[in-house]
Amino acid sequence: MKTYFKHVTSKCLIAMVFLNAPSLSWAQEHTSITPVIQTEANIPGDIFNDSLARLPQVQRSNLDAQGRRAFDTYVSPGTGYETGLRGPVGMWMHSPNLAREVFDVRQRVRYGTPKDQRITELIILSTAREINNQYEWSAHEPLAQVAGLEQEIIEVIKYRKDLNSLPQIENFGEIEKILIQFTRELVSEEKVSSDTFEIALNLFGNEGLVDIVGLIGYYNFVAITLKAFDLQRPVGTELLLPTLDN
Repeated sequence: MKTYFKHVTSKCLIAMVFLNAPSLSWAQEHTSITPVIQTEANIPGDIFNDSLARLPQVQRSNLDAQGRRAFDTYVSPGTGYETGLRGPVGMWMHSPNLAREVFDVRQRVRYGTPKDQRITELIILSTAREINNQYEWSAHEPLAQVAGLEQEIIEVIKYRKDLNSLPQIENFGEIEKILIQFTRELVSEEKVSSDTFEIALNLFGNEGLVDIVGLIGYYNFVAITLKAFDLQRPVGTELLLPTLDN
């Protein structure tokens, strides 16, 4: 398992300072929850229609040559943005140089390591749950399902269930358990415990664990972007992350 991940590129280090998003207090984790559908009435008045954010969508025709190269880096086959920019990337493109540099980090931590997309989406969902980010969770729960992450495991993350008192769950093994626990501690605790760190290090090796931290850090950066520019989910879509009732 020490060869679980490939070589970390130097550019992966540039975006790992974004671990300051607020975490949710879980003292009332069993509070009742109600699914919510996004409505036009819920979208604040300072949101642009084209971007669903506080800044308008960047138009390629308004960019200089360097900006157009950054734009085309994302809006190209295989990136998930073939039909145009949206979400946090749409905000980053207001600083094309930043957007271009972040692209390499994104590709590395999300697609460029030996872990499969099922495990990648498990880590992303664990991150979204810990920082209580509705947009991030609602975007990635369907992707996790497509990647083969079992719904029972998604529910463990979504409702932040105690990992030590779970019934037997199909395909919920040591790797899944430690990744959820590691993410919980990294995001929500003062530091990762020595026991959790040792297990993760033994499973994934030095390089693999750095890549995992990189993925968690990248999605904290995504979450900070979503929060700063108040990105909204499209009208009519379900907001899939449960929130606590006051």
